[in-house]
Amino acid sequence: MSAASSTPVYTGTRESNGVIRALLTDLYQITMAYAYWKSDKMDDKSVFDLYFRRNPFKGEYTLFAGLEECVKLLQNFSFSESDINYLKTVMPVEQEFFDYLAGLSAKDVTLLAVDEGTVVFPKVPLLTVEGPLAVVQLLETPLLNLINYASLVATNAMRFRMAAGSSKSLLEFGLRRAQGPDGGLSASRYCYMGGFDGTSNALAGKMFGIPLRGTHAHAFVTSYSSLREIKSRKLKRKEGSEEVDFVDLCLKWQTQLASDMSFLADQVGEGELAAFIAYAQAFPDNMLALIDTYDVLRSGLPNFCTVAMALHELGYQARGIRLDSGDLAYLSSVVRAVFCKLAKQYQLAWFEKLTIVASNDINEDTILSLNTQGHDIDSFGIGTHLVTCQKQPALGCVFKLVEVNGQPTMKLSEDVEKVSIPGKKRAYRLFGADGTALVDLMLQMEEDVPSVGQRTLCRHPTQESKRAYVSPARIDLLHHEYWKNGKIMKELPPLGDLRKRAFESMQTLRQDHKRALNPTPYKVSVTSSLYTFIHDLWLQNAPIGELS
Repeated sequence: MSAASSTPVYTGTRESNGVIRALLTDLYQITMAYAYWKSDKMDDKSVFDLYFRRNPFKGEYTLFAGLEECVKLLQNFSFSESDINYLKTVMPVEQEFFDYLAGLSAKDVTLLAVDEGTVVFPKVPLLTVEGPLAVVQLLETPLLNLINYASLVATNAMRFRMAAGSSKSLLEFGLRRAQGPDGGLSASRYCYMGGFDGTSNALAGKMFGIPLRGTHAHAFVTSYSSLREIKSRKLKRKEGSEEVDFVDLCLKWQTQLASDMSFLADQVGEGELAAFIAYAQAFPDNMLALIDTYDVLRSGLPNFCTVAMALHELGYQARGIRLDSGDLAYLSSVVRAVFCKLAKQYQLAWFEKLTIVASNDINEDTILSLNTQGHDIDSFGIGTHLVTCQKQPALGCVFKLVEVNGQPTMKLSEDVEKVSIPGKKRAYRLFGADGTALVDLMLQMEEDVPSVGQRTLCRHPTQESKRAYVSPARIDLLHHEYWKNGKIMKELPPLGDLRKRAFESMQTLRQDHKRALNPTPYKVSVTSSLYTFIHDLWLQNAPIGELS
């Protein structure tokens, strides 16, 4: 799951969001930093884990995203003069504290992380951040902000990919519905990483190299009312310079198809035909028409076929159609049947393979339902439910102190799920002989790493009876140093490589972990030594009740 060897080490030249800086934090991080400074604890050696407690969308996997932006945060971490001047207006404290803030950087911070694009699971740290207590505390909120949404939307995208299957094209159309421009850009980036094939977001295309996709809207169709509005009637043949009256050619094919295909010319919308002709003149090699403005079967489909056949006579091939309303399963099947009939009638094999794109507020359940019904859709354009993650608004990552000055710390709770795993840890993924991931195993730093073929006891972190022996055929270290001594320590692959890694990582999971309905939980375990340590520390810190 490592990046390709040809991937260059990140040098700070990729575009980043200028909002991501030290002041992008909660006030209480700064007030805690002041209290640490006031009590001379600001340089205590701390270790924090960033992790989540439950997989999103009632699933059993999560796709880790956002690491590159975290590294950029560390690379540029500092408080500017204007930041300091602003903080003075909201925190009336000693000037010496502001002098301290002005001198801060992340040079003494070490960041260990799972490789971005890897499938991850609850309790296993996505990031382990070591460094001076006050500095790492100041990093909490921005790190959570950068990981939470990125991993959530990447996971959502992968769930759409799992639902649609590998043969369907998925297009992200969510910019207009996203939570602001930052949310829109992040969605485009991480949806592509999570398995989408393209975006309508032009800025994301420029910044991240994501393929751009898009056709026209209903407004383009309704802006035409008659063929008289077509100012220039000409279109050149693809081969040669001869110009043809394209409007007349389309009208000829309208009559021909009325005879051969029983299309009723008197029912089609003339304005819609004019719009399709105009769009074909603009994009003769890329004609993909939205056909549901008035009536899909009586008007949109006949008008598209009319223009597509006229384009063919001039040496061009139309791309296909988009459906944005109605019964998508039924309409796509009828449209495909017409394409196949035309292909047979005129000996045009490519015509039956024209692309059918579907949009219209599609969610994961819609795709699963369409799969059950049967459909002929080639591509899905998805916006609202994808980028806003309507099934679940947040991943819920947390940032917990697990060690300070070499002393493990632990958060207790009556909710066992919220009990943290203390101390600095290493995590490994254990695989079976068939390459399937079996379990993630966390160890204390001083423990020996399991060996391939060695029978290893893996225990549930909190439930005593849940345990199993595993004899792994392969063992992967999950955490790697990405930042240390003020330098980037490990390559940050380009977005395309992260997308590839995401698919490869997903392939290591059993199908029952990935299924949409009642998936099997993936096992996250600790060694016997760490299990004993957790429960001993738990008992030491838990108050003892008294009955009277």
